[in-house]
Amino acid sequence: MFNLLMNPDIQKAVDAGKLTPPAGAALAQLQPGTYVTHKSWGFGQIDSINFLVNQMTIQFKGKKDHSMQLQYAAESLIPIPPDHILAQKASNLPSVKARAKNDPVGLARQILTSFGGKATQDQIAQSLVPDAMTESEFKRWLEATKKALKKDGHYAIPSKKSEPFELREGQISHADEYIAVFNNARQVKDQVAALELILKNLIEFTDPVTQLTPLLRSAGDTARKSHRLHTSLALSLLLSRDEIAERAGGLDKGADAPTVADFLQAGERQLPALLSEIPAAKLKRVLAELPGAFEEQWSAKAIDLALRGNTRIVAEVARLLVEKGKSDELRAALARAISEHSITSEALHWLSKERSGEFRELAGVRLLGAIVSALEREQFGERRDRKLHDLLLSDKELLTDLIEDATPEELRETMRRIMMATVFEELNKRSLLGRIIRQYPDLQSMISGDSTEKQESLVVSWTSLEKRKADYEELVNKRIPENIREISIAREHGDLRENFEYKAAKEMQRVLSRRQSETERDLARARGTDFSNPDISKVNIGTKVTLRDLANENVDIYTILGAWDSVPEEGILSYQTAIAQALIGHKAGEKIQLPSEHGERTVEIVSIEAYQAAVLEPA
Repeated sequence: MFNLLMNPDIQKAVDAGKLTPPAGAALAQLQPGTYVTHKSWGFGQIDSINFLVNQMTIQFKGKKDHSMQLQYAAESLIPIPPDHILAQKASNLPSVKARAKNDPVGLARQILTSFGGKATQDQIAQSLVPDAMTESEFKRWLEATKKALKKDGHYAIPSKKSEPFELREGQISHADEYIAVFNNARQVKDQVAALELILKNLIEFTDPVTQLTPLLRSAGDTARKSHRLHTSLALSLLLSRDEIAERAGGLDKGADAPTVADFLQAGERQLPALLSEIPAAKLKRVLAELPGAFEEQWSAKAIDLALRGNTRIVAEVARLLVEKGKSDELRAALARAISEHSITSEALHWLSKERSGEFRELAGVRLLGAIVSALEREQFGERRDRKLHDLLLSDKELLTDLIEDATPEELRETMRRIMMATVFEELNKRSLLGRIIRQYPDLQSMISGDSTEKQESLVVSWTSLEKRKADYEELVNKRIPENIREISIAREHGDLRENFEYKAAKEMQRVLSRRQSETERDLARARGTDFSNPDISKVNIGTKVTLRDLANENVDIYTILGAWDSVPEEGILSYQTAIAQALIGHKAGEKIQLPSEHGERTVEIVSIEAYQAAVLEPA
């Protein structure tokens, strides 16, 4: 039987021992003109066979007139039938191009048949690009062909690029296939993916009420059972369920079906963490449920999310609050958090990006101070988010925008703060300082060392001066020596590259060193006083000022004292604060503009009197 199938020349080569019998049988399929593939050289066509020299010549696409020994050719070449897409493309490329345009489904069937009934998107692309079409043309062709294949019903269309297109023997219902995917899903995340697939292909469902109602009820049951262990996934499941019900219309989720509001109430204490796990596409929808979940308290919950959530949550919450007419509440909360330096780096990042928008009045030197504080606060944390740090460095206009309306004293303090900050590398620190100096050249002296500002005195009370000296003594005699011991102990733990305790102690050493330098500089400039006999003909350091707000007749009393004496809750202000600077030098009866959290307010100076207190006498 073997001899009957053999070409005589092949039989002679087998009998002579030049070919093994299996190689001889394979070589019978490799005649001149046959298209073949090779694992290394790819697609080609057999040109000739010479049994005398025992060689075959193949025209590979990238290797012309390539010779191979017959035994090796029989073992390594795979013949391709004439109807294979690669053979068709080589023999009649114009026909393939025409079919791509006029019969895309038929061409897709031929490609899938060529690869055994299934092929990935990459395999299809390799069959057509670049000979039949360009890469951009292929993308457009594939999107249009997918729709035609779905409509045909004989093809399984993958949801992921890595999965194959499949040719089915019989016509199938894609709607039934999507339902089967959901019913066969055993994990909550797989059910969520199945619902998203249904959501994208709702047009395939001819009777959504009958087809999808049982599925949506099942999704609700799964969410209820799994919400304690997989809260975010269960919430995503409900969000997809609700969107399908909303878009399909007329779907009954069940009388006792769980709601998104139920899950938000149950996860009230972990809302920021919970919402951070919700996909971005679903976040707007879940936040819209806050009013229903928390009723009168919803805006307070939303503001808390804005102050504690990630950047994405902050942006969406702010949008919701503005839409619901709660922008003033959010503005006041943000201003308070900025003033207290309790605002998160995520909220600061969002405010910085949106500084010309709804809350632009918050974008000032106070915001910059809160940014530096947040960076320093998170410097030693286990989780360091560098987005805010990188934004301050990469956005060339951010720093200058924030200091645009700063007073000279605020500018100098900002310069000092950046110069002493340990959170910036030296090169980056110089870049930030350079931006300030380009806008305010007079501040160059602070860096060059020619500044007379360094010699300016700080007016302080005797009490605050003694307290600052005591703090300095504790720093130098207790905290710094303790830190040195911590570094020594941590160094003994071994590999310093992976030694967290050592790194933290070294970072703290830099902070303490900076604090020592700052305190020594401030003590050298400090001048103690008891604020006796101030000039009360106008507002001065050591005076108590009574003000009347012209807008609402409210009365405020401020006492202006030394640089380290601020007690805002008692109305005692440092003379360096913005309010004190606005008051100093004005007389009783004058009307002036004072800065506030919501801009400026007009007040009248009712009276000025001397302030005296025993606690401020020399120690």
